[in-house]
Amino acid sequence: MLQRIETDTQLPDAADVVIIGGGIAGVTATLFLAEAGLKVVLCEKGVIAGEQSSRNWGWVRQMGRDPVELPLTMGSLDIWRGMDKRFGIDTGFRETGITYVCRTPREVKEFADWADLADRIGMASERLDPAALARKLPAIARDRFKFGLHTKDDGRAEPWRAVPQMAMAARRLGATIIENCAVRGVETSAGHLSEVVTEKGRIRTERAILAGGAWSRMFLGNKGVNFPQLKLHGTVARVEIDGDAGDMPVGGGDFAFRKRLDGGYTVARRNWNVAQITPDSFRLLGTYLPTLMSSWREIQVRLNGEFLKEAGMPRKWGHDQQTTFEKIRTLDPQPMERYNRHALKNLARAFPVFAGARMTHSWAGLIDATPDAIPAIGPVKEIPGLFLSSGYSGHGFGSGPGGGQLVSDLVRGVAPTFDPKPFSLERFTAKGLRPGGAA
Repeated sequence: MLQRIETDTQLPDAADVVIIGGGIAGVTATLFLAEAGLKVVLCEKGVIAGEQSSRNWGWVRQMGRDPVELPLTMGSLDIWRGMDKRFGIDTGFRETGITYVCRTPREVKEFADWADLADRIGMASERLDPAALARKLPAIARDRFKFGLHTKDDGRAEPWRAVPQMAMAARRLGATIIENCAVRGVETSAGHLSEVVTEKGRIRTERAILAGGAWSRMFLGNKGVNFPQLKLHGTVARVEIDGDAGDMPVGGGDFAFRKRLDGGYTVARRNWNVAQITPDSFRLLGTYLPTLMSSWREIQVRLNGEFLKEAGMPRKWGHDQQTTFEKIRTLDPQPMERYNRHALKNLARAFPVFAGARMTHSWAGLIDATPDAIPAIGPVKEIPGLFLSSGYSGHGFGSGPGGGQLVSDLVRGVAPTFDPKPFSLERFTAKGLRPGGAA
């Protein structure tokens, strides 16, 4: 159950920086800016971490990341390691290591190639033959898997509590956090951002960060900025077992699990996200076609009621009008129980201890995905003073602290902790992935 925290009720008239969105991207940016002594206001249309930031698997990993994203991911892991002590909180982070197990030749090649990359950049990873796998994972079905890759310094945390704990720390450092306060838009003066307009009033500011997750594309589209981002539907379950599968998160070709601090296990089917067909699917078809062609095994395309629902949403609105953000405070999609059952069936074959697992909870979330599966972090050139931190493509929980550090550096105008170029919104234009005009 999501941890709820005490938040503020009074909307300030002005701020150094306004954060739009209370998921991990927005909360970590708020935390680091408050730590630096800035007057920060975070506005969340629903509740802190109410959407994907509390609905993900809880993995904090470097393994398997795109080489472009690796420096951010590795740096983010360093932040995770020191987060609790640094801010006096309890995110549930544990440096347990993570292991991927491979059964098919395709899976073996994928992770063997990634192990070669890890060697080149000096990142510690361990190749595991079947005997080594059995030693590392005593509960595994022996002789079923041909290869494994282990990274000892990856880990896990508890999504339901981690981001609320970070938000509590930000408030102690002086940040103002307002829940149930949708941001309708931003105003400019002399070509530069000058106000953030919320349903509860206006905040004077010259800097703002949009960390809206799955909502970022709609928000920017109202200002004529076309941010290529679609949503993926992911479903997850919590199970209990009578035995012990170990503390380490494990992933295979068609399953994934991690131990939870409450004694259960979070279980999902790996490489099995649903792309619901919406009007944006057609608007961005050419943009996403290369991704669909290369990842067709991992994405299931579905047409359902979401198409008509989104078709009826206004794409332009005035700041004096009630917005979709106020009508839909929290994205709460239904879990796909068939996928959960598939995940558990696959997992029981790989780890027989799960054969009698009891499913206690299930849930789903919507993942904000970009065409290249790399987040967009940096200034929005069409609106000077506005910065974006979105499109984490399912990596946001692990990479969120690094993303929060990077965008806070850029907003403050200090030397960035990580190279911002790979995350620039303008890369989509350079790659031909950002069509012109309004979204």
